[in-house]
Amino acid sequence: MSTNTVKYSFYREKREWLTVILQMQYSVIPAIIFRVTFCGLFGFLISLLYYLNFPVTLPTKSSLVPSLVLGLLLVFRTNTAYERFWQGRQLWGTIVNTVRNFARQIWVSVAENNPADREAKEEIMRLLVAFAIAGKLHLRGENVNRELEGYMPKEWYEKLKKMNHPPIHIAFLIGDYLQHQYERGCINSYQLTAMFRLLDQMVEALTGCEGILKTPIPLAYSIHLRQLLLIYCLSLPFQIVNEFHFWTGIVVALVSFTVFGIEEIALEIENPFGYDPNDLPLDAICTTMYRNIEDLITLAPCVRHWKRTPINSQNHHF
Repeated sequence: MSTNTVKYSFYREKREWLTVILQMQYSVIPAIIFRVTFCGLFGFLISLLYYLNFPVTLPTKSSLVPSLVLGLLLVFRTNTAYERFWQGRQLWGTIVNTVRNFARQIWVSVAENNPADREAKEEIMRLLVAFAIAGKLHLRGENVNRELEGYMPKEWYEKLKKMNHPPIHIAFLIGDYLQHQYERGCINSYQLTAMFRLLDQMVEALTGCEGILKTPIPLAYSIHLRQLLLIYCLSLPFQIVNEFHFWTGIVVALVSFTVFGIEEIALEIENPFGYDPNDLPLDAICTTMYRNIEDLITLAPCVRHWKRTPINSQNHHF
């Protein structure tokens, strides 16, 4: 089966500080470098005006209250964004666990009366992975593409492309299969109930991800925070130029790097389902599920030749 997966290299924090500091792949520096440079140059301009005896100084204590307020706002912004990121990771962890349990139950519990039953089981187990991939595409606002083509028959794939919510349609196909197996007597009512419960958990986890996606941080809050950040960074040179002189631009650039970086990190992780370097590795997660399913298919289900060996009491002494 051919799958188009985006390679994602998991970032592992290394002990070598220099390696981490110089790493740019997962850094927000490229996103904030223009703002930091602008603020640094503005700070240098203020230091130049101060050198030419222009009245450009402000009392240092005047920044105390604004700094505290801005710090609290940044902490709240970062915590809110990380909470959304972690909630998204937990929901995808639920999808992974549910797919594994679901596939195991289908492979072991559904009876096989003919060779076609084995093929149907393999087909429906791959649909579990297709549900995750369709959910990933849905959360990213992308249409059904060839990434899903190898996981189902062509007629199902063509029908899926016309659906407004492809994951729900895949869930319907899985549920329809389970109901059909129950009517054939391949599973009992208890097994059917347990499997439908797992199917419900998959849909509920995807719905939770949609809740994160469709409930963004209020725009007014983001606008106000960015306005405060800009005002703070542009007013900072007037408060420190009397002390740092021509070093003012460098100090302002470092402070701007700190506050703009924190805000940019929060912006990146508040929607954890996209393609940003620090978003969730959904492609790798889906690939892992696919490998788990393929490994499971290679196993022999329903091993009925096991015999209970009686314990020889003479050979066991307590």
